[in-house]
Amino acid sequence: MTIRLPPRLIIASLAALSLICGEGIALARSSPARPAKAALAAQPASVQPQRPWLYENSDVPIDGAWLFGTLPNGLRYAIRRNGVPPGQISIRLRIDAGSLHEREDESGYAHFIEHLTFRGSRFVPDGESKRIWQRLGVSFGSDSNAQTTPTATTYALDLPDASSESVEESIKILAGMISDPNIVPAAVEAERAVVLAEMREGQGAASRVGDASRALFFAGQPLGSHAPIGTAQSLEAASAASLRAFHDRWYRPENAVIAISGDTDPKAVEALIERHFAGWKPQGAPVSAPGFGTPDPQAPASAVVVQAGAPPSLTLVWLRPWAPKADTIDYNQRKLADSVAIQMINRRLEGAARRAGSAFLQAGIDVDDVSRSANGTFVSIVPSARGWEQALREVRAIIEDAKASVPGEAEIEREYRAFETNLAVDVENQSVEASATQAGNIVAAVDIRETTVTAQAALDIYRGARAIMTPAAMLDATRRMFGGDAMRAMLVLPQMEAGAQARLDAALQAPVVASSDVRLTGKPVTMADLPALPPPGTVVSRVPVGVLGMELITFSNGTRLTLFANSGEGGKVHMNVRFGHGLLDLSPTRTQPTWAAGYVLGANGIGTLGQRELDELTNARRLGFDFGIDDDAFEMSALTRQADYRDQLRLFAAKLHAPGWDAGPVERVKAGLIAAYDGAAATPGGVLGHRLGWLLRKKDARYRTPDKAEIAALTPEHFRAFWEPILASGPVEVQIFGDVKPNEAIAAVAETFGALPPRAQRPIERAARKVRFPAHNSKPLVLLHEGNADQAAAMIAWPTGAGLANAREGRQLDILAQIITDRLFERLRAAEGVAYSPNAQADWPLAFDKGRGYILAMSQLKPGSTDYFFTLVREIAADLAARPVSDDELQRVLAPTRQLLARASTGNAYWMNQMEGAAYDRRYVEAMIALPNDMLRITPERLRQLAAKYLVDRKSYSVVVLPRVK
Repeated sequence: MTIRLPPRLIIASLAALSLICGEGIALARSSPARPAKAALAAQPASVQPQRPWLYENSDVPIDGAWLFGTLPNGLRYAIRRNGVPPGQISIRLRIDAGSLHEREDESGYAHFIEHLTFRGSRFVPDGESKRIWQRLGVSFGSDSNAQTTPTATTYALDLPDASSESVEESIKILAGMISDPNIVPAAVEAERAVVLAEMREGQGAASRVGDASRALFFAGQPLGSHAPIGTAQSLEAASAASLRAFHDRWYRPENAVIAISGDTDPKAVEALIERHFAGWKPQGAPVSAPGFGTPDPQAPASAVVVQAGAPPSLTLVWLRPWAPKADTIDYNQRKLADSVAIQMINRRLEGAARRAGSAFLQAGIDVDDVSRSANGTFVSIVPSARGWEQALREVRAIIEDAKASVPGEAEIEREYRAFETNLAVDVENQSVEASATQAGNIVAAVDIRETTVTAQAALDIYRGARAIMTPAAMLDATRRMFGGDAMRAMLVLPQMEAGAQARLDAALQAPVVASSDVRLTGKPVTMADLPALPPPGTVVSRVPVGVLGMELITFSNGTRLTLFANSGEGGKVHMNVRFGHGLLDLSPTRTQPTWAAGYVLGANGIGTLGQRELDELTNARRLGFDFGIDDDAFEMSALTRQADYRDQLRLFAAKLHAPGWDAGPVERVKAGLIAAYDGAAATPGGVLGHRLGWLLRKKDARYRTPDKAEIAALTPEHFRAFWEPILASGPVEVQIFGDVKPNEAIAAVAETFGALPPRAQRPIERAARKVRFPAHNSKPLVLLHEGNADQAAAMIAWPTGAGLANAREGRQLDILAQIITDRLFERLRAAEGVAYSPNAQADWPLAFDKGRGYILAMSQLKPGSTDYFFTLVREIAADLAARPVSDDELQRVLAPTRQLLARASTGNAYWMNQMEGAAYDRRYVEAMIALPNDMLRITPERLRQLAAKYLVDRKSYSVVVLPRVK
């Protein structure tokens, strides 16, 4: 059983683990059933054992919403009814075979088989899989996908609008895919190019650091040398016969688990599993799973890795052998106590990182079972400009302090309550847990050899662990987690430093003096400590929007509230506060420190309260602060809950009324951006990420990424001078969508945003009201990257339009972009293997009534393929302008779009997004109402007209990113 940690406490260490292991941290949680929309015809089911297979050797409470069973051939399944989203079935099929099951000459085979399985099988002709799923409303890549990790290969299908016929057809196809994929020479040769393209596009500083990390940390174990993507040598040598041998060895029913959650009758689905999977017969005798080894104490303990483009970093690891354990309540409670002990240290590290003069920008600790190969404690450190040696000393000193003396009861209680609130929120939200999450939780639990429990059971087990979280027990846990059979340390540098290896070894052996000033102290902080707001405002109008019971409320100070009170997501409250005019408030010609705002405005305090005080204030609450800049507004947003949303309003209003201006967050974000800056130049995608938005807006300063000199030059005083007038001016639009009582929510806004003094109105510059598109270039603009010589990227774009007046055309261009994406996929990936993920996209900026949007196509490729890309895209554009698409091609795009809209519209986030700006402009309401028809009633002839109007070659603008010649 695993329970997720409070999100704000999961910091750098988890990112490091993902890099090292190539797999995410699994969740193993579940929630009660929801009523089904429709049921399939029930048929006889297998008899379940008294204690389901997932709960063998465990005493945790069984989640009775699941129907468990095992077929005679050994295949295990778990099925449950769930109506979130309505009408959908989510299927996860896990094979207990990943890259660690490969022999030395089979590197990459598990992932190669994943590709071939989706390419064609018993019931799917070669290359038709994507089209078949699209006709069923499935979006390729999001609704249908697969993942290969070191320990497993998992196939995922989210089937929208699931009828009895489509569910049976899907289960039949999946059964054929898994038991009898089309592993023949022609398919292998075609898919080899695709896999190699995926390998090429994934190579870079991050992948090389990940490979080096595995090689050091897991030296002598299979995990140290087996990345799921494989090696070019092994993939080039793979044949249909060798791949078939791998498939038959591991793709066996006893190695398979199917988890299905959705809006249907579990008994009926069980009958379909029996019908289509019971005949799966394994090939040959079973093979025992390989051993994954144990950490080698004699292997090298440290390494220095030099990787251009990678920011400096340090990772310390304490390794212990992994062994399966009975997933009992006692075992889980001790793990939970360990987590609380670690989170106390993480909070101390974060507090130290915020200090002026800290030698590290970020540090975090995590304890995890890694790919059934080791249990490890991972410490990740990002040094500041003071250097990695001082950063290592400071972090080791904080850890040493935690090992030297017991924590205080107040510290334990703080972390206990933060974790408890996280679990309590899960209980509140259990009725709206998505089917995809539930099915994924089952296969994640199988992967880590644990169980799932309901949200309430997880909370009860956690609360039962409080008694063992004594100061002495926390100290013992800390000492145990910083011990083990082997210790490793890796230093990553962007360029070699003199004597780095010897200096690292010396720093690791140096005596450690425990810190004496990192334990968090200070008086309790309450909402009463926030700056006082003026007296509440009054409501001057309250009118219905005319859609789904939404209301528009205007207050005496001019603040407007869009309120959608509903219980569709029980307990959840989505909040968005829009103020000012966003990009329209900014100059298109002057550089501005907008790039720092996302972090700094959430961290630089409110009034006299700094980050530490605000952390204390919001601890064990569901309160947040996300800042963004939209075309027509600046936004503060949070997902909160019924019990906390009033205080969330209070925090946001205080931020506008009395913002704090701590200098520390400005200096911290500058240091972090400068440290990571060169990494963007190491890949074609990074270069485009830095430059493309600016180029496609004709070098509009609002879309420009600052250079390092500009980042370094920003001062706290300059940041304040720019942002203080923005926070104090412009219209305010509050959006509250979720489980609230209307009158209470209106009163809460009256006491907060309605209480603010009337705000000054900043005039919008005439030049800021327009976005432009660059002039046509007959030859692509050439940009250079500093990475691999076999990586390149190409992009071509055409100008379109902007504004609400013709939003319909902008939405129809989204459909045209999807058609282009499909054709690029068919040619560049499926047929020729030139690229792994070509795509097209359209942008129609609604807030700019003057100017240009664009439609673009882009892909990563080999340098020698960029000319072919441009030729192919122009060929596709000309064909779309000359001939209507077929009905089948159009429906293969519209069916997934229809289902995407249907699913999205069951959640508050969709409606909130569509209603942004509607409090001040009724046209947004009309555009929201028209959206489904705008997109779904398009005809082949209309698409042809749009292509002829916009995909005009003499208006195009193109960019190519090539490797710098070295």
